[in-house]
Amino acid sequence: MEQREIERGVEAILFALGEPVSQVRLSEALGVSPAEIARACQSLAAFYEARQAGIRLTALEDQWQLVSAPPWGPAIRRLLAGKQADKLSPAAMETLALVAYYQPVTRAAIDQMRGVDSSHSLSLLLDRDLIASCGHLDAPGRPLLYRTTTGFLRSFGLASLDALPPLQERRDGEREEAMP
Repeated sequence: MEQREIERGVEAILFALGEPVSQVRLSEALGVSPAEIARACQSLAAFYEARQAGIRLTALEDQWQLVSAPPWGPAIRRLLAGKQADKLSPAAMETLALVAYYQPVTRAAIDQMRGVDSSHSLSLLLDRDLIASCGHLDAPGRPLLYRTTTGFLRSFGLASLDALPPLQERRDGEREEAMP
């Protein structure tokens, strides 16, 4: 299969699904290697960017997704204003930040860092697919561990967790340390 045909296939699949798709799944669907998919996706992403198209092809870790171009965000938000979910509360944002930076992390560790019960915020973040449980800590009671999802990356426009800004320094010059 030639490069342009692979690009058209990737484009069609991503448009139809409307969600992130891994390079492996794309390669299986199109019958080509993951390396050929990576080249096709990078080529498509550059094409959309150069054309200043209304859509972009973005990488989310090892997955690819078609998204709207940033300049069109305000128009899309206006269109969806009646359907838009409530914004996250400061407590939910704080909880989400702790999960993002310290994942995998338990609710007890989040509660300790915040100094308050975080169960409501965790429930809200789970419902919005911004976090997910990812196993149990090997400790008494085997508490759940939480991590961020590709929905989190997509919502915040991040290609991977490596794109998170660095943690702020404390006033005393020490960096915030992860909870055990």
